[in-house]
Amino acid sequence: MSTASPAGSQSEQPPRYAMHIAWSEKDQAYLVTLPEWMPQLINSVAVTHGATYEEAARHGQEVLEMLIERARERGEPLPKPLMIEYADDEAVVAGA
Repeated sequence: MSTASPAGSQSEQPPRYAMHIAWSEKDQAYLVTLPEWMPQLINSVAVTHGATYEEAARHGQEVLEMLIERARERGEPLPKPLMIEYADDEAVVAGA
């Protein structure tokens, strides 16, 4: 899982959201999901795709930027980013 941090103003730290990219044999493409944004989306399987991992990541970043821009334009709160935290030397996903 990689993290995406969309471009924002230099005075404001941009949100850092998770992006999950996985190969789909059925679709013959890399599918992208944005876990924090899934409750707001109609299609709960994937938000975008790409023929290569890099293309999928680029498309995922574009979708993420559009979602953030739309939420800000509408005055809607942004979802809380998932973060990796450590407890007793074990990684735990927090913020869900």
